Amino acid sequence: MFGLKSASLFGDTKKLEREIDEFVDIVSEVGLVFKSIVPTYLNHSANGKFEEMVEKVKEMESKADKITKDVEHTLYEETLIPDARSDVLRLLEHIDELIGMYQGNCYHFSIQKPNFPKEFHEDLIELTETVVNCVESLCLTVRSFFRDIKSVRDNAHKVTFYEKESDIKFSSLARRIFDSELALDQKMHLRYFVEKIDRICDQAEDIADEVQIYAIKRSV
Repeated sequence: MFGLKSASLFGDTKKLEREIDEFVDIVSEVGLVFKSIVPTYLNHSANGKFEEMVEKVKEMESKADKITKDVEHTLYEETLIPDARSDVLRLLEHIDELIGMYQGNCYHFSIQKPNFPKEFHEDLIELTETVVNCVESLCLTVRSFFRDIKSVRDNAHKVTFYEKESDIKFSSLARRIFDSELALDQKMHLRYFVEKIDRICDQAEDIADEVQIYAIKRSV
């Protein structure tokens, strides 16, 4: 549609490409851990495994911060096309915020310990899986931006699909919570957690939109 070129954004700068790959790998890995964290909390939160997984997310977030600094250093070593450096730095910053949202959700579960009745477990797990699928699609979108820019739009479309699915699941679960016989304060507490998980998809879609804009800039 836009006549996007298929060449890698950075040509032969393999070091930069490798570092960005490592960064995106961490985003994907954090998502996979988070997908396991929620059912672990719901079913086995008292056995210590949940806290171990939360600590693992913290370690991966720290590793992502280090890689971000490495990428920044490499960006200033390389000769890039105009505006590419600032676009990449801004993109990495926003993706890092996404990792922070994962970590924040983990901490909220760990500290506040919401009591989700069993009747909501399946819906919450399905919402979490949809959110992680959304972020996985974002990872593909980001990789395509650096490797095969013509496929950015197709991958970003998948992000939008999962974001809409997440909204549907969030609305359905929130409605079920408020239609239940729980006390109002518990309803509000549970809705808070459901909404915080759903917001990860909103961030992912915003980043995917941002990547598409950068891709169009590179095509002109």
